[in-house]
Amino acid sequence: MKLPAWLPRFRHEVWILALGRLLSQVGTGFTLFYAPIFFVNQVGLSATAVGLGIGSASISGVVGRALGGTFADSKFWGRRRTLLLSAVVSSIASFTLAGAYNFPAFVGGNLLMGLGMGLYWPATEAVVADLTTPLQRNEAYSITRLSDVLGLGIGVVLGGLLISSTGSYRSLFLIDGFSFLVFFGVIYFAIAETNPFVERTRGQGWTIAFADKRLLVYALVNTIFTTYIVQIDSTMPLYFSNFLHLDNAHRGFPPPVISALFTAYLTLSVICQLPIARAFNRFSRSKVLMLSASLWGVGFALIGITGIVSQGHLVWAILGMGVLSFATITYTPVASALVVDLAPESLRGVYLAVNSQCWAAGYFIGPPLGGWALDQSTTIAHGLWLFLTLSVVVAIAILRRLDQMIKAEL
Repeated sequence: MKLPAWLPRFRHEVWILALGRLLSQVGTGFTLFYAPIFFVNQVGLSATAVGLGIGSASISGVVGRALGGTFADSKFWGRRRTLLLSAVVSSIASFTLAGAYNFPAFVGGNLLMGLGMGLYWPATEAVVADLTTPLQRNEAYSITRLSDVLGLGIGVVLGGLLISSTGSYRSLFLIDGFSFLVFFGVIYFAIAETNPFVERTRGQGWTIAFADKRLLVYALVNTIFTTYIVQIDSTMPLYFSNFLHLDNAHRGFPPPVISALFTAYLTLSVICQLPIARAFNRFSRSKVLMLSASLWGVGFALIGITGIVSQGHLVWAILGMGVLSFATITYTPVASALVVDLAPESLRGVYLAVNSQCWAAGYFIGPPLGGWALDQSTTIAHGLWLFLTLSVVVAIAILRRLDQMIKAEL
């Protein structure tokens, strides 16, 4: 089948991998938003227990990312077997959650899910890097990220429809488990091994990675970026709900308005992802990340203004979310492409595992930071956005240093 002229010309394996990711993320979208509701309201676990159980996935995720990077670069496992292992572990996790009736089983399912997802990220991003040229990678990572976003969105919508029509939450986890088996089949039959293996002593790859000062500087700024992204997911909805003084009778946007804002944010991200990635191919990765940092600063400032103005709150919120959408789509594909540029070809898995650990760190730092600010006075809650805006200065300074280090290596 001939692709439309406006789509980039990648090897067919990239498109197949993107399709497989979309299918597996549809299953994940089925469970992402509905697992807490189900385990609190129907299984009878406390909200605290559910929070601890879901949080346990981040612990096993750290282990999974380390193993995923090591396995992806190894001779025995390679990218392909690591992805197959990830799909199997994730499928078992979903089936475990489908049959969970108590806290230990719930934690066990989440630990397995974190492990499976940890194995997945370094390997899948290494495959994309192996199958593309440096000029193609911005767009290639955009396509795969787009598949993730679309899959999650479709899964959330379909999951809601299934629950409303059947009331069966457990079926969501079963469908999620089968979606990972479908992804296993896609990898098994359509993706060949791409690992350019180089023999090394055990642990030498990680030693080389941690000795690369460019990678460590990048990891520092990347953790800042991932902390920013978490504020959109975890802090901003509650801020919009509880901290906007609309009038004497209303404090905060109603749920439908908040939902519409985040739907528009995701829609704009999907529409603009590929064109933005293509437009920035001519610029260095570090320069694009500096632009992204600037957009984060502007976006957070607009969100802060939303909370302190006396009128026009929705207009400021729309502007803020629009700018943050562009901040996100200028960051995500370029960040992965930059790591691939830094990595020796035979150590892409390990380097991308370091990149993935930054996401784990951001998701560890971000929610407590935002939650603490919103638990304090209104002044501190509003001040969070000023703090985030000012922190962009630090991010840009680190990126300028990284740019100098990269140029010095050329």
